[in-house]
Amino acid sequence: EVQLVESGGGLVQAGGSLRLSCAASGFSFDDYAIGWFRQAPGKEREGVSSISANFGSTYYADSVKGRFTISSDNAKNMLYLQMNSLKPEDTAVYFCGATRYFEASLKPYPEYDYWGQGTQVTVSS
Repeated sequence: EVQLVESGGGLVQAGGSLRLSCAASGFSFDDYAIGWFRQAPGKEREGVSSISANFGSTYYADSVKGRFTISSDNAKNMLYLQMNSLKPEDTAVYFCGATRYFEASLKPYPEYDYWGQGTQVTVSS
C-alpha cells in the first residue's frame, strides 16, 4: 500500500531554514508524481512544490520560488523540501502527497489522492 511519512517540521525564526523529508513506500517515483502541500489554519490546502514521475518537471508556487527547493532520492524513495528564508506566512502543516498521474501539479485535489499525516512548520517573527 502507498504510505507517506513526513518529518522535519519545527519552530524557527523568520529568515531561518528547515528541511522536510517524506519517506515513501508502496510505489515508485518512476510511476507516481509527488509533491509538497501545506495547509494553514482557516485556509485550504495549497500546492507548494511537486515533481513529475521519473525525474520529470518540477513546479513551485509563486510564493516560494527562490526560497524552497524540492528534491528526491528515487533509490531511497525519499522526497525533500529545503526551505530557506522562511517567513511567518509559511506557517502551516506541510504534507507530502502522491498521485498515480505521471505529470505533477500544484492542485491538491483530485490529482493527489495519497497523503502523509503532515508535519507542523511554525515561523515566528
